[in-house]
Amino acid sequence: MSLQFINAADPVGHWINGQADAGSGTRRGEVFDPARGRLARQVALASRADVDRAVAAARAAFVDWGGAAPQRRAGVMFHFRDLVERHAADIARLLGAEHGKTLPDALGEVQRGLEVIEFACGIPQLLKGQHSHGIGGGIDHWSQRMPLGVAAGITPFNFPFMVPMWMAPLALACGNTFVLKPSERDPSPSLFAAELLREAGLPAGAFNVVQGDKEAVDALLEHPDVHAVSFVGSTPIARYIQQTGIAHGKRVQALGGAKNHMVVMPDADLDGAADALIGAGYGSAGERCMAISVAVAVGACADELVARVVTRARRLKVGAGDAPNVDMGPLVTAAHRDKVAGYIAAGVAEGATLILDGREGLTAELKRGFFLNPTLFDNVQPAMSIYREEIFGPVLCVLRVPTFAAAVELINRNSFANGVACFTRDGATAQEFVRQIEVGMVGINVPIPVPMAWHSFGGWKASLFGDHHIYGEEGVRFYTRYKSVMQRWPGAAPRDLSSSCR
Repeated sequence: MSLQFINAADPVGHWINGQADAGSGTRRGEVFDPARGRLARQVALASRADVDRAVAAARAAFVDWGGAAPQRRAGVMFHFRDLVERHAADIARLLGAEHGKTLPDALGEVQRGLEVIEFACGIPQLLKGQHSHGIGGGIDHWSQRMPLGVAAGITPFNFPFMVPMWMAPLALACGNTFVLKPSERDPSPSLFAAELLREAGLPAGAFNVVQGDKEAVDALLEHPDVHAVSFVGSTPIARYIQQTGIAHGKRVQALGGAKNHMVVMPDADLDGAADALIGAGYGSAGERCMAISVAVAVGACADELVARVVTRARRLKVGAGDAPNVDMGPLVTAAHRDKVAGYIAAGVAEGATLILDGREGLTAELKRGFFLNPTLFDNVQPAMSIYREEIFGPVLCVLRVPTFAAAVELINRNSFANGVACFTRDGATAQEFVRQIEVGMVGINVPIPVPMAWHSFGGWKASLFGDHHIYGEEGVRFYTRYKSVMQRWPGAAPRDLSSSCR
């Protein structure tokens, strides 16, 4: 196994039909080293012809892979799981180089991807149907789940290994073949996953990677041989993916943006809540769809909570992800850093109280990279853009509300409904929160309630477009279709077999 393409002078390419592929076009994108603010390499941007070749390879591979025994497919997943575990540090190094994650954060991403691979290893059990004997007239009736054919995944920059693993292992284990279009900002982890799948015994063409931008996305959405599309990204693009995919007859699951709230009740452990806000708000520089970006302080706890968060945020060490003892790395690009800085300016202009300004206190070295320090706003109001819009950076907003009911009403009015948390010591409060809140994933004293692989991940409202959540049993349902079979053998009269048993 080789990581030579990390420092290669040639552009990062595609993976088609079981091997590296330079692509047929001449368009290129830029891949940066975000910690040092410099261009690291280029990436080939797929043409429609490249997408056509990848889909053709996947369609050809489906003939055998789709008919393979589930235990054979599970065997490949078992081997793939072992290889990912063995190469976890290599994958983490790729994540740090192109995304900027700290090593612990990158290793955590690999682990969450591993958990879905492990779930896919149990596919023989997950594909079992139901059987009814002798429903009438000598007929037996059973059901079974069948693969769809070619599936596609379109994944974001913030989790370039984990999110593809939410999709591809389960799609493959169900018997589909797969074409992945990762983010062009950090393209290398997907190629390394392709190499590992080949080594695990996956047939050529069953897993393909096309780097690219909107041209590649539209080619996948419009291709007649792509039967299902999975997407994770922003809400406007999720809506576009769903509408375009459905218009072309595809099954679509499209996960959109978020504005995740954490309610802190007056009876909460405020030290524990502050620690949770630091990790959930500033971890991975806030570039998580499950990041907490809004703290809702209920009643009289607000001043104490804010003071604790300020103390902890000031202790965070910001720097390159490969440096020792770093808590928060850079943002992914200069453009995104500037966009987040623009939100900080907007928050000040709109009248929020800026307690920690992430634009300040950066050393000369950090200014060369795409860094911001932790930012904290207090006295934020619902009409402000820093509350209404997804910032996707290390900006934490504090809203103060008088009661539990006001907190629930605030959250339920928000158009996003991905994740939410409530910190309290009272069981009745927790039960009411779970019952009343209109959000897809809920944590009680858990700031980032990402489900384990044998459950399913997905929000509500503008955070999810489509009927299926991702991975878990919902993923199995998404990547298969139901077949109902009735069977009777004509011409065989009932016989008395008692004599043959003597």
